[in-house]
Amino acid sequence: MPGSSPSAEPDRSLPPSAWARWRQLPARDKRDLLLLMLLLPCVHAALALFAVRRVRGWLERHSAGRTAVACTPERLAAAQRLAELAAIAGRRGAVAASCLRQALIVWWWLRRRGLSPQLRIGTLGSGTEFAAHAWVELDGVALAQRDPRHRAIAGW
Repeated sequence: MPGSSPSAEPDRSLPPSAWARWRQLPARDKRDLLLLMLLLPCVHAALALFAVRRVRGWLERHSAGRTAVACTPERLAAAQRLAELAAIAGRRGAVAASCLRQALIVWWWLRRRGLSPQLRIGTLGSGTEFAAHAWVELDGVALAQRDPRHRAIAGW
């Protein structure tokens, strides 16, 4: 209608596609995500053939001997990002990688960087719901965990 102000159109844009999100990633995140997508199927296959303790031992041996470094806020932030990228790779990669597979790779990767991460295996949930869960802690911080209800099993 003449003389009336134009009405504001609601924003009907779609969320960015996976390809658009990929293009927005920094180069380091792209590299790490690709490596995670390559490594997760390897861990998946190893766990199909061997017990988790054996796979963990192999990863531990192949990440030992690194010069220890302190966990600075920058290194903790980088570790958080790595765990987030592992979750993305676990959802989008060639195999749907469980939290155990993701945690093993993140734990191994951080050890190779000279950090001292802790691999945690435990439960998620309380009351009547129960689910096994695996995650990595660095300097007492659970990496990329949205649900604080997880409880570690002693000995892991």
